[in-house]
Amino acid sequence: MEKLAIASDHAGFELKESIIAFLQKKGVKLQDFGPVNSDRVDYPDYGISIAKAIQEKKVDRGIVICGTGVGMSIVVNRFPGIRGTLCSDLYTAKMCREHNDSNILIMGGRVIGKGLAEEIVDTWLNTPFEGGRHQKRLDKIEDIDRKLETKGDI
Repeated sequence: MEKLAIASDHAGFELKESIIAFLQKKGVKLQDFGPVNSDRVDYPDYGISIAKAIQEKKVDRGIVICGTGVGMSIVVNRFPGIRGTLCSDLYTAKMCREHNDSNILIMGGRVIGKGLAEEIVDTWLNTPFEGGRHQKRLDKIEDIDRKLETKGDI
């Protein structure tokens, strides 16, 4: 069974709690990386924790939520091997899995409602990666990561 993690900042806390309840009702087990309340926090701390957990193979995929999703997008996509995708509609949630093998779903807690967020999460979790021609593109992205790590240039 796939290991899933979730985190937010204060602006995404309410939606995070709603998504946790939604997933628990469906029998999905997930690890909550925080925060534990809606007190003001710094979103990079929570994005970093999820990205590192995926890199270290402690979890397979993650969900992160901040006010708009933009801050978390910037943070998580700095990590090699992370393909975080900001989704506010079902089509994007489906395509980012099919074509990009997205391993972090990013949402804006102040942008989308709970009902739509639940549908996005459900779509994202249940859409498989197609591979094939799309894998070739992911390989190119991974090549960028390797070149930047070893040479500092593309």
